[in-house]
Amino acid sequence: MLTGKKGLRNLTAVLLIGAAFNAALLATRLGAFHLPGNHQGYAPKQPIAYSHRLHAGELLIDCQYCHYSASTSRHAGIPAASVCMNCHKFVTDTLGSVRAEDEKAEEEGRKPRRMVSPELQKLYDAFALDEEMKPKPGEQQSPIEWIKVHNLPDYVYFNHSTHVTAGVACQKCHGAVETMERVSQVEDLSMGWCVNCHRDVNRVGLGGKSVDASLDCAACHY
Repeated sequence: MLTGKKGLRNLTAVLLIGAAFNAALLATRLGAFHLPGNHQGYAPKQPIAYSHRLHAGELLIDCQYCHYSASTSRHAGIPAASVCMNCHKFVTDTLGSVRAEDEKAEEEGRKPRRMVSPELQKLYDAFALDEEMKPKPGEQQSPIEWIKVHNLPDYVYFNHSTHVTAGVACQKCHGAVETMERVSQVEDLSMGWCVNCHRDVNRVGLGGKSVDASLDCAACHY
């Protein structure tokens, strides 16, 4: 049993270490705590591993090439698979894989094989296409069941076209999507977050222009 001043100091040190450990553990758990309806950090695995980092980042494909209804509709929309086929009817694998096969075929004195990445094969299977990109007889096309990442409650009205035409960048709400291999929800999309954004742009403007972003409840709830 600990006695005297030395024992008391040791006991105090042990208690302080335990308190510090519990505080660190609590802070970690609080950092992961979300209020109901807050899906910040949600990043579901999609049926096809589509890389926004590659398409929007490296290849600089404009967001609205795929999400073409964002400037004219309430919904940005999930691109139809036919939009993917505009490019991937011809681009079937990474450039590195295609070049490696070309070099190997040249060394072996044969024609290069058609290279298809496993993820793009899922796209071709959805279209029921054969190796020559022709419909397979007797097989039907099937939809690609993409999983929506950013979900707002049913009682909230949000119009993409209003924001896009006003000059709000996609990244303002969706984060730096052009850096993401798998898209995740970056902001909490809470009412407070939206209202604060409206207040900020009303005060400082947007893209060098003054704006009048509504703070009326009925603008988003009606």
